[in-house]
Amino acid sequence: MFHDKSMWRTKISQSSWLIFFFRAQYGDMEEDTRNVVDKYRGLSVEEIRAELDTHRIPLEIAVENLERDFNMGTIVRTANAFNVSRVHVIGRKQWNRRGAMVTDAYMNIDYHATASDFAAAMQQAGRSIVAVDNVPGARNLAEVGLSKDAVLVFGSEANGISEELLGIAADVVQIEQDGSTRSVNVGVAAGIVMYHWVYQHVLTR
Repeated sequence: MFHDKSMWRTKISQSSWLIFFFRAQYGDMEEDTRNVVDKYRGLSVEEIRAELDTHRIPLEIAVENLERDFNMGTIVRTANAFNVSRVHVIGRKQWNRRGAMVTDAYMNIDYHATASDFAAAMQQAGRSIVAVDNVPGARNLAEVGLSKDAVLVFGSEANGISEELLGIAADVVQIEQDGSTRSVNVGVAAGIVMYHWVYQHVLTR
């Protein structure tokens, strides 16, 4: 028998996490409680991902992960909602997945160690890098026609996009504001700009 209460708590915590992970990945044996629309209930992660691959939109996004920003999960979840083709993570491979609500399991995610590695990969793929940041010289989103081959780049909540990556971008756009705050949350900004691309290339075609 175990007499150490802390050991019991550790074992219970580990068991609870395993149960949560199993349900998040595969759903409950009796009822699928995952955060998926009805047509995907009861399907495995692999089956859902394969079906999504058949109708992904051409848009790709990238997140500069220099600070392990907690907003990355939100951005990935939004990318899943629009079913973007690919997510690029620039910098650290580890990122805060909590906000993603396991949606990253259904996404195509590429990792690039540096901004220059990312730029080389995008050049080879024929992608146009569009940085989203409210910096001097950025063009207003409402006045921009985002290219169909765009890869939208987002930075961190605290520091935005690095100077190196801004210098690499073919274009820099910003969301127009009229309030007192310096910027909107980067997770919110990502959703606005992704929707703007979808509106231009999917919803009005």
